[in-house]
Amino acid sequence: MRPRRWLLGLLGAAAFCLLEGSGSSSHLIRVSYISVSKAGPGLPNFSAVGYVDDQLIARYESHSKKVHPRVSWMSMLEEKEPQFCNRYTRILQKDEKDFQENVQMLQKRYNQSGEFHMVQMMISCEVWEDGSRSGRWQYGYDGRDFLSFDMNTASWTAADKEAQVIMRMWDTETAIHQRFKSYLESTCTELLEKDHRYGSGRFLRKEPPVVTVSSKSEADDVETLTCQVYGFYPKELDATWRRDGEILEHETLRGPLAPNSDKTYYTLLSIQVDPQKKYQYRCHVEHDALPKALSVALKAPESNLGLIIIIGCVVAALLLVSVIALILVFLNSNRDVPRSDPPRELNYYHCLIFIFCT
Repeated sequence: MRPRRWLLGLLGAAAFCLLEGSGSSSHLIRVSYISVSKAGPGLPNFSAVGYVDDQLIARYESHSKKVHPRVSWMSMLEEKEPQFCNRYTRILQKDEKDFQENVQMLQKRYNQSGEFHMVQMMISCEVWEDGSRSGRWQYGYDGRDFLSFDMNTASWTAADKEAQVIMRMWDTETAIHQRFKSYLESTCTELLEKDHRYGSGRFLRKEPPVVTVSSKSEADDVETLTCQVYGFYPKELDATWRRDGEILEHETLRGPLAPNSDKTYYTLLSIQVDPQKKYQYRCHVEHDALPKALSVALKAPESNLGLIIIIGCVVAALLLVSVIALILVFLNSNRDVPRSDPPRELNYYHCLIFIFCT
């Protein structure tokens, strides 16, 4: 295994990974390599993918030997600065050869035959608004941990004796430590500048969460309150169930924080309560996009009194119109009958009916 050459490639390949977001939030940048002993449908001999948080932004595969953008701003970067992408394409082409050799080397170390085997590598960097960052490099073989390096503590972790042999060899390589340091201090800065130039202000994007509370009866003495929080960005969120200001962390069951198709996020948290006290609980949500925290309780059912009054008024109005119509029909029918002047008593009653109806 040749650490100097392929490690330079994996550090450079992190150029796929551009930062995203601002504020107090942190953002995860990661690039993953996979190299296999035998290619198959949908699985080339070598591939590399770059992610920003949960968004795939670029991909390289051995059959095309080219970096393929997966988001519009990466396509713009490729068009405006082709030398930038071409540089990392050449690095990945070299990495492809080195990783194929690594698969063969590990097969020999573990005394394995020519069956299917796989080498995996991931390098990640988490960045905060104040410029602080942390990084980690992880190397795996056949789906299990093999060797890892924490960039903050400069410490290695080896899974077995074979990994320990390689760890001791690489730990003496000062160039390796320097390249990890360069990745954290220089590469991320360069990528940040590219994102500002071509990413159309993605760092400034903030979407406030929508919060709803619903309930479901589990038994006569138990009811589950569920708080749904969705449509927010960035993904960092502080959501808790509270009662009279007290945070109920141990009683809360949390769902996963997951991405939506529009690159926003959603999550939910539930709690079991006494049905008689369910309106005392509030879902408290804090997020960078909110001017102040939201505190949402279960809505009490609306009273039907207003609806009853409205219906009563409508029915009364319809009855009044019907009575007036009948009176008018009666009066018109009386005009068609020739007669002498009606008695005063009849005119008097007609007047009373008219006054009452109006």
